Amino acid sequence: MTQTQVATRTILAARNLSGTVAPPGDKGISHRYAMLGSLAAGVTKLTHYSSGADCHSTLACMQTMGVRVESDREKGEITIHGVGLRGLQAPQRVLDAGNSGTAIRMLSGILAAQPFASVIAGDESIARRPMARVIKPLLEMGANIGAEEGGRPPLRFSPVTSLQGITYTLPVASAQVKSAILLAGMYAQGETTVEEPQPTRDHTELALRNFGVEVRRGRQRVSVSGPVAELQPQEYRIPGDPSSAAFFLCAGAMFAGSELVLQEISLNPTRAVLLDVLRRMGAQIEILHIEDRGGELVGTIQVSGPARGRLRGTTLAGQETVALIDEIPVLSVLATVSDSGMDFQDAAELRVKESDRIVSIVHNLRAMGVECEERRDGLRVPGEQTLRGARINSFGDHRIAMAFAIAALKAQGETVIEDAECASISYPEFYDTLERIAQR
Repeated sequence: MTQTQVATRTILAARNLSGTVAPPGDKGISHRYAMLGSLAAGVTKLTHYSSGADCHSTLACMQTMGVRVESDREKGEITIHGVGLRGLQAPQRVLDAGNSGTAIRMLSGILAAQPFASVIAGDESIARRPMARVIKPLLEMGANIGAEEGGRPPLRFSPVTSLQGITYTLPVASAQVKSAILLAGMYAQGETTVEEPQPTRDHTELALRNFGVEVRRGRQRVSVSGPVAELQPQEYRIPGDPSSAAFFLCAGAMFAGSELVLQEISLNPTRAVLLDVLRRMGAQIEILHIEDRGGELVGTIQVSGPARGRLRGTTLAGQETVALIDEIPVLSVLATVSDSGMDFQDAAELRVKESDRIVSIVHNLRAMGVECEERRDGLRVPGEQTLRGARINSFGDHRIAMAFAIAALKAQGETVIEDAECASISYPEFYDTLERIAQR
């Protein structure tokens, strides 16, 4: 692999994969602990904090509101001097969420409850992403929020004296929207309840409990009561990001003789669905170690391709699609080397990610000579296809760039990833890791 231009990577096929991978700290958990640590009454110390740009955008937003943060980015060590739930200061400039939909949506729950005005925006990708789903419940709680046409950023928050707890049923399952409502619920009068059509990631509920908030959970229902008095600071080591690990889990599954070990990965049941799908497809997955870390399961995983024959094709639909929405780009690559391919259903959410990921996936698969079918809410990728090296458009989307870097490992000829460095949004070390484990 060589860097042929500032933002371009050329990747060659591999014979096999071997080695140990330690992905960055989980993005979602990093965001949540940065926000809650900033609101705690005391010093929160985090290790293995995500190295991705998205999570450092969250830290920068908190600093803009008066939170002192000490960061050793290389070591992933963060010290946050929390200001308390009511200690944030009015920002003197627009809060910049960068490329992070998680940051802008979840911070909205905090900003909606503040006695000062604020504006939060992001990059060009964020400016195109609809925020109506998070704005609506916050307005019902008594927030005063303005937005551009179609509910798009920048979002403008006017001061409020208090919010009111509500019971809100999510029209579409979303951990980010659920989290924004629960964060606002810490400041609201009375009980705030979120009902989900399908279970989503529960990192916010687990983190709130660790910071001392009483969280009541039922079947697809979660509640907090406010106003919360204070949050207790934490010392916490963040598990490895399973969405980042997914690229190497799928890469390992593509090679029958691979010997890949992924260390310290979050095995939260709401995030471990990929392991079930890979096993169903015939990949060999073994959990070498597992522990409980503040309610989050963390483990070491060994992966290799099927002992004999090809991977089996499968269908993703319903709850599996919700759980694996970020993994669909790399799973679409895996589909090409399976016997009968993969059908991705109920995946309309891909249309409003960093790029329209259905369009991005289909465009690049076809560029690599793969037949596939684009649908309104998903796609179909037949199996037993030959990948050809090609020039890949990342569309500035980190998961598209990394997914097709994995495809390049099985392609005939060289593959060039344009704007490849967008991978640093979530995984700055990705290409170095890929180079280290590829056997040529």
